[in-house]
Formats: sequence, structure tokens, C-alpha cells
Amino acid sequence: MKKNKVSTFVNTRMGFFFLLALLFWLKNIFAYMVDFHLGIESSIQYFILFINPIATTLLLLSIALYVRRTKAAYITMLVIYFLMTLLLFSNVSYYREFTDFITINTMLGVGKVASGLGESAIRLFRPYDVLYFIDFIVLIAAFSMKKIKMDTRPVRARMAFAISTLAVMVFSANLFLAEADRPELLTRTFSRDYLVKYLGINAFTVYDGVQTYQASQVRAEASPNDMNEVESYVKEHYAEPNDDLFGIAKGKNVIYIHLESVQQFLIDYKLKDEDGVEHEVMPFINSLYHSDSTFSFDNFFHQVKAGKTSDAETLFENSLFGLNQGALFTQLGGKNTFEAAPDILGQTQGYTSAVFHGNTGTFWNRNETYKRFGYDYFFDASYYDVNDENSFQYGLHDKPFFEQSVQYLERLQQPFYSKFIAVSNHYPYSEFTNEEGGFPLANTSDQTINGYFATANYLDKAVEEFFNYLKESGLYENSVIVLYGDHYGISNSRNRNLAELLGKTSSTWTNFDNASLQRVPYMIHIPGQSNGGINHTYGGQVDALPTLLHLLGVDTSNYIQLGQDLFSDQNEQLVAFRDGDFVTPDYTYYSSTLYDNRTGMPINDPSDELQAKVDEWKAKVDKQLSVSDQINNGDLLRFYAKSGLEEVDPSTYNYKDALQQMMAIEKNLGSDSTSAFSQNGNQSTVDLYQTKTFQEYQQMMEQDSGE
Repeated sequence: MKKNKVSTFVNTRMGFFFLLALLFWLKNIFAYMVDFHLGIESSIQYFILFINPIATTLLLLSIALYVRRTKAAYITMLVIYFLMTLLLFSNVSYYREFTDFITINTMLGVGKVASGLGESAIRLFRPYDVLYFIDFIVLIAAFSMKKIKMDTRPVRARMAFAISTLAVMVFSANLFLAEADRPELLTRTFSRDYLVKYLGINAFTVYDGVQTYQASQVRAEASPNDMNEVESYVKEHYAEPNDDLFGIAKGKNVIYIHLESVQQFLIDYKLKDEDGVEHEVMPFINSLYHSDSTFSFDNFFHQVKAGKTSDAETLFENSLFGLNQGALFTQLGGKNTFEAAPDILGQTQGYTSAVFHGNTGTFWNRNETYKRFGYDYFFDASYYDVNDENSFQYGLHDKPFFEQSVQYLERLQQPFYSKFIAVSNHYPYSEFTNEEGGFPLANTSDQTINGYFATANYLDKAVEEFFNYLKESGLYENSVIVLYGDHYGISNSRNRNLAELLGKTSSTWTNFDNASLQRVPYMIHIPGQSNGGINHTYGGQVDALPTLLHLLGVDTSNYIQLGQDLFSDQNEQLVAFRDGDFVTPDYTYYSSTLYDNRTGMPINDPSDELQAKVDEWKAKVDKQLSVSDQINNGDLLRFYAKSGLEEVDPSTYNYKDALQQMMAIEKNLGSDSTSAFSQNGNQSTVDLYQTKTFQEYQQMMEQDSGE
């Protein structure tokens, strides 16, 4: 009897409506409990979490109640239900890698970052993901088998309006409870975790859409007067260079080596295999880290957000943050005016500039953004021999990448500013199954973590081979080589599984540990220097550009840069994370909790003096981030002329046939050409490059030990 009543109810439009609402509510709760880590701290937050999907679900589904025609009404209801499910599942997948939620800007830029997501996307799926869509399939089957029948009676408009009104009332109650537990939720800059926790995925997406629209209006309404506040901040925040180090690398080539996903904990790390034997993960990079010719930093933090790798490039090249929503490269990279490192060095110091990257040029919209940065050349995948044997979804593997790059590097006129973007140590850290295989895997329950150390070891050897070439070709002595980690390799959602490898336990793992793992390597290697060493200054990626330019002897006082020279006595040692958290030498503020760096313990009841200091730090961090957003969202550098730089004209850059362009320049310069090719008696240096597989190196070691 009860079963018949349920069946009868479902066979009505209102009954089917409430069935879909219930199913979607269950999906939301499942995602909240299983896939998202929202930091629920109280019973009221649990209550809000359980009710927050209701309002938007009812409101969106109620649209179909206004449709009177039978088939059209049911199709509308199912389409809305499917789209809500798709949005939810997309956020689940995205969160697994980025520990963040999908924004409107992320959606708009998806076409520019979609290259090569095959294996990574597959790795993000879980067997239970079928639960997000199986009900939809069952419902379609039930309709086709007449188990659920369409109700031909339309819902009265009064009833439809009542449901919509109920949805609004529920949302108002939801928002009231949210504001009571977290005041100023919608007006202050909280993390997206808060918005989803209190309001749900659908409401967050709408809220983000409104913010995105408002940001677009900022650009349209910006004026030269807006630069006054920016200039004032930059002048006050500027840190004078260190007199002892200013200009020590003047006129030298700059070679940036992008250490994909390398975190600081990999430095000096030794992985134990199943027999308890230790294997040094990055022996060559470790040797650079400890070299007297290297200025190394052990408290250097990444400051990226959803743009990740491209955000790091934004920070290093411009001393500006990426966007809080989406990636600057994809949203503004092809539109904005920049005064980036290659442009500064090109116009003021006569540098040639080039980027080397074994992936498609459109990935992260690099082919357009680099023109705006002032890069003379961009060598993307079209310049490399890329095949199934030497590449994966993110491009050419590091050893062939560096080896194939030198045919172009040797043609660059010196001094040059160059960047090499390695990719093999990229999520999902797939195990090498060919001759490069053999470095032990970690033994955890997470396959991503297990492969991370082997791919990092591969990157290390690739960098060593590149260094050997630089020395053999004569480029080494006249270059500054900067190595940096762009962002975390292991996301926060996986850190508890990583804990055991770091001498910690998952049960005692805290957000302080998560914050600590945001450290990434930063090394400035200057051959011939002997006063290097490990610097303990707290800094971030926004500080890299003024630091480098000062070493090159470039006065940065008239440039709009938000970072501070890491060698300056005036450096504040206040590191802002993109979401408003921060780190100082003594304290860490992360996810609304203050920690003591000495103990790693939370400070739940800070003194009035300490609280005042924390408030001051928060204000400074918010100011730095807001100024960056002002500059980027308003494209304010188009109004700035005090730097003396001419505005970059992207139409003058052509990234095709770069080798022919460089050869033509060599020919025109004749004996005045400064390329490595010309300095080698017009003979190529490519044959000086030596590379071997992991197995070949192992055989050499075995032979040496046998002797």
C-alpha cells in the first residue's frame, strides 16, 4: 500500500519534482562528506551544510513547473537536474586536484587549459563517481520502460510561484544562519570554502558570476587617477637593494629553470625503499642548493591560486599576483599591459628573451600572454620532435626537452633572458615504464604520492645534464641560473597520506603542516660567486623580480612591483598567500587560525598585543592583494609612464620560424654576433649535449663500483 502511494506520488509532476530535489540533495551531502574538505567546526555549521543545497535546488527546478506542456516540462526538469549534477561533479573533480572550486573565469578559460588532460583527468575519477550520474540513467530508463509516467496535468501557476517563494525564503533563512555564524560572509574576502560551506555550490557559482561581472566593469571604468593609490603603495613598500649585492650579476644571461611541482621538502630528501635503503631524490639540485655559488632560500613560499603554473610565471615576471578567481594568463594575459622582466631587460639592458616549453603554445594562453610580456621568442611543442615515446599529456619529457632546446638556445644573442618550463614532474606523476624506470616508488595508499619522488628524480637528472651542457658550451660562466618551484606537487587533500613520509602522522596533521608545505625551492646560482649560502629570509614569489633585477644592477624604484628584494634590510618578511592567509618568521595565519611557528600549535587566545599585530599583518596582506587586483582588473599599467618603458605592441611579435629569424640576425651582425653558435666559430654546440637513461646511469654506477 505504502509502495503504491509512493509510486502514485512520483507519477505526478510535483512528486517527480520533489524526487529530483531529494536526489540532488543527497548528491550534495555525499560530495560534502566524501570529496570536499570544508572544515566543519560546530553543530550549527553541520546544520547549515545540510540545508544549503535545498534553496537553490528548489528554485532552479521550479523553473520547469511554469512549463505547461507535458513533455517540455519533464525535459526541462531533467535538463536542469543534469546541469546541476554536472556542475557539482565538475567541482568535485576540480577540487581533488586544486583544493578549490570552479569559478566563472575558470569556466571561461577552460578551452585554453584543456590541452593534454587525458591521464590527469582519469586519475581524478573514483569508482564511486558513478553515484553522481547513475540516478539520471535509471530515471531515463524508468521513463522508457513506463515505470514512471508523465503527468499530463500542468502545475498551477500559483503552486509554482509558491515553490519559488519557498525557495527564496529557505535561502534567506540559510543566509541568516550563515551570517550569524560567519559575519560579513558576502562582503569580506573569505575563501571559496566558506561560501560553499555556508551557501552551497549553486549559490557560490551565482555569487562568483556577479563578482566576475563587477570585475569586468572595473576595467571599463578604470582611469589614470586610479594609479595614484597604486604608486603611493609601491613607493611606501619599496625596499632598497643590498649595496653589497647590487649589480654582482650585471650583464649576465638569465636562465630560469622552472621546477614543475617541486616542493621544498624534496631538498635533501631521501626515500627509503622496501628494503630500507635510502635513495637521494634530487642529488644534483641538492648540490646546487648547498653550493657557495648559490643564494638559496629555505623559507620561500609559492603564492599561486587556480592559475598555478601560470600564476607563478605572473609573479616571477611581473611581481604581481595572479587573480583570485581563475588564471590571469587566460583571462587577462592577451588584453592587459604589463611591464614584465623580459620587457624591462630588453628595453633597458639590451637583452634578448625566449621561453622554452615542450607543450602546445595555446596552453594557459601562453602564445598571447608572452607577447604582452615582451618575450622575443617562444619555442613551444611545434619546435620539438614530440612523439608517444618521449612525451605525455603535458608535453615533452624533461631530458629530450632540454636536449632539443639547445639548438635554439645557442642562437640567442647574449645577454639573454630565458625560461625553461620542465613538465615531467607534473601531476599525476606517472611511473616510467621504459629505460627511465627504476627509481623506487613510495609505499603509501596514494598512487599520486608514490610516483612523485621518481618523477622528481628524473627532473633532477635532466637539470644536471643541462648544466653539463652549459659548462661545455661556454654559457655557464656568463649566466645567472635561477631554479624555482612553481607550486605544491602534493595537494592539501593528499597531505595526510604524505605525512608518514615526512616523519609525521595523519592523525596529528594540521593546517599548520599544510601551510608549511607551501614552501618551494628558490635558488639563484651565480658561477664565480663564493659568498652564497642558505638564506632564512621569509619571502614569496612576488619578491623574486626585484631581487633578480637588483642583482643585475637594474634600478627598480620607478617600476610597479609589489614584492621586496629578499636581500634588502628593509624586507618585511611578511608572505601573503593568494587567499589572504600569511606567514611571518614567527607566526602562520592559515584558514582563520593563528599558529606559533616554533611549536606548530594554534594560538586560540592571543594577547591584545599579538592580536593587534595580527590585525596589522592582515591589513598589509589585504592591501597588497587588493593593489594587485586593482592593477590587473583595471589594466592600470596602460596609464603608467614613469617607468620610461615604451608600451609593448604584441602585433610586432611572431613566434613562427624563430630559428630562421635568429639565423638572419646572426648573419646581419656578422662578427658582432654574440650567440653561443657564433662564439663557437659558427659551429653548433648541440653535439656537446650528453644524455642517458636512468638504466644507463645505473649500469655506469655498477661498473664504477665494480672497479
